[in-house]
Order: sequence, then structure tokens, then C-alpha cells
Amino acid sequence: MAIRQKPHAAGKVKAGDVTQRVGIEQVAARGVNVEELVEKLIDAAGAEFTTYYYYTILRMYLAGHEDYKEICEDARLEDRAHFEFITPRIYELGGSIPYDVRELADRAGCPDAFLPGTDGKHAPTGKGPSAVEILTVLLEAERCAVRTWSEICDITFGKDYRTFDIASRILQEEIEHEAWFIELLSMERDGAVNPSGHFRRGTPGEGPYSKNSGFYNP
Repeated sequence: MAIRQKPHAAGKVKAGDVTQRVGIEQVAARGVNVEELVEKLIDAAGAEFTTYYYYTILRMYLAGHEDYKEICEDARLEDRAHFEFITPRIYELGGSIPYDVRELADRAGCPDAFLPGTDGKHAPTGKGPSAVEILTVLLEAERCAVRTWSEICDITFGKDYRTFDIASRILQEEIEHEAWFIELLSMERDGAVNPSGHFRRGTPGEGPYSKNSGFYNP
């Protein structure tokens, strides 16, 4: 009886070779420019990392709006989880995040979410920024993230299944975040009801697709 051939038992990478990765080979064979993808992922990771940092400051200035602070905290911690979620994939694809955090911040693919009324260096004077001003910054930061991860999904769809899965999960949470801040800004600025469908997380930052959720399985 002839032994059935094993079509995937061997490929271009020789047995025992640790200088190459079949995972990269397969992504490239499906038409993805891996080096370009890695650069986009580093930029996206930088944006998630800096957004987490700036949201830390923004939420401090939402005193008196504790419901807003709680939702901001969800988005803040979920963005940190996104950074931790995508970083291992950068390394799997042969890349690396910058060794200098300043370079990572400079590479962030979205603008800095500065506290309104500051230039990123000085504390605001007087009463400080209004809730409307802060919610506007939060909303636009999320919109940039939606554009970023949509692009990465486009690049990897049907070609790089692992990166697409991670990017798609992050994108779903960023779309949620945009809806949250539309709801809050609509009410705070315009007195208009524009429901987001937001439900309280089990714990702050416990998004359905974040690293600290049961669905996290990259």
C-alpha cells in the first residue's frame, strides 16, 4: 500500500533552519509586502501606546463627570491591551518595536491626543478644558484608530490570517469606542440622544476582544 504524500511536510525553509520563518514565507507568498506591513503595525502600536498615555491625562480632567471618566477608562485600558495584543505579532513577522520609547511615540500613526488648552508641555490655566473639548479629542483619536486598523485589515484580509484576526478584533473595539464618544459628545454638547449601545464592562478595560478577556487567543 502506497504511503500518501504529505504535501505540507516540507517547503522552502529547510528542516531545522531557525534563520527563517514559514509563517513569514506564507504571508509573503500570498502577496503581502511583509516589511511594509511591519512598519504599519509599528506605527499602529505606537498610536495605541501614546493614546493610552494621553487618555490617562484626559480622564483626570473629567472630574465631576464620573460616568464619562469610567467610559474613558475603558477606552484607555483597552488601548493599552491593543498595544500588547499587536506587539508579539510584530516580532513574529521579523520586526521589532523601537528600543527608544521616544522613537515609538514619534512613529505613532495618529496625532497626539493632547489635553485641550495645552501644547503638550504646560498645564491648562483657569478652569481647564470643558468636557466637550475633552470628548472631542477622545472622539477624533478613536476615528484615527478606526482608519488605521481598517487599512491593516484591508492589507491582510485573505492573506495574513493571524494579523487580520488581531487587527479585526482591535478594530471592533475601536468602532465601539467611537460610538461611545459620539453618544457622550452628542448629549454634552447638543443635548441630543445618540445611543451607542454601551454596556458596563465587568471590570475597567475588560473589552470583549482585549488581552484581558476570555476571547483573547492570538
